[in-house]
Amino acid sequence: MDKFESMRAFVQVVDAGGFAAAAREMSVSRSAVNKLVLNLEEFLQVQLLQRTTRKVTPTATGLAFYEKCLAILADVAEAEMAVSDLQTQPQGRLRLNAPMTFGTRYLAPLIAQFVQQYPDLQVELSLSDRFVDPIAEGFDVTLRIAQPPHLTNLVVHELAPAPIILCAAPSYLGDRGLPQSPSDLTNHACLAYGHLATDNSWTLFGADGEHVVRIRGPVCANNGEVLQTAAIHGLGITLLPRFIVQTALDAGQLQQVLPDYSGTEISISVLYPVNRHLSAKVQLLVEFLAAQVGTKT
Repeated sequence: MDKFESMRAFVQVVDAGGFAAAAREMSVSRSAVNKLVLNLEEFLQVQLLQRTTRKVTPTATGLAFYEKCLAILADVAEAEMAVSDLQTQPQGRLRLNAPMTFGTRYLAPLIAQFVQQYPDLQVELSLSDRFVDPIAEGFDVTLRIAQPPHLTNLVVHELAPAPIILCAAPSYLGDRGLPQSPSDLTNHACLAYGHLATDNSWTLFGADGEHVVRIRGPVCANNGEVLQTAAIHGLGITLLPRFIVQTALDAGQLQQVLPDYSGTEISISVLYPVNRHLSAKVQLLVEFLAAQVGTKT
């Protein structure tokens, strides 16, 4: 029995949701795929798939084995690719998604450098602040600025922390006063990320623990640049990643508020589907970003 081929067939059946679809993906007959999986179940002496007339789903044991197979097959493919010329000569299209502000401010010049290094690549960069499903939307690599997710079908590589800080314009603080504790924020205009809601709140962390503060203010938005601009114009206090507001802080347009407190810890992370783990262009981009992002943020 070819264990790797049987594992590939089993993974393909789970991914495709059935033997016929898996056979089409593998360009072999349905009976050949079925035989490979049956041989694997017989060898392991466990049932990996629950078969009905309507669908095929992994058993609990099968699901655990599926996740192990993904990692093993990815490692094997990566080892094969490591001795290939493609590892140093990436080519073709590379689809990349990232948040709007980070993409325009930091990622754009990095992508220009990357393409200069590898001129046979064509990078398609899509910027959006909405939640993106990398697999469903066909992205090779996705950058996220959030708490790193734990996903079985995606490789998650943390590039750098992204501290979340409170800040406001000196003019606003001159008029309204400087908050001395998180509870003081209830008496201030606060510029929130997200949507207007009567129960809008911020969660802050300091040496004295966690503070959940109810807030309200004249502006909310789902884009950090908009909130930064509102803060610079003296409309209130905002809570944003430092990489967005650092230039304004350096220029004196904004001033950090309650420096001993910060928002929920988040990171700049790069995500890519497990099956992209073997791609030379994905590996090179991840390595490039890992080397560059920490120094840019």
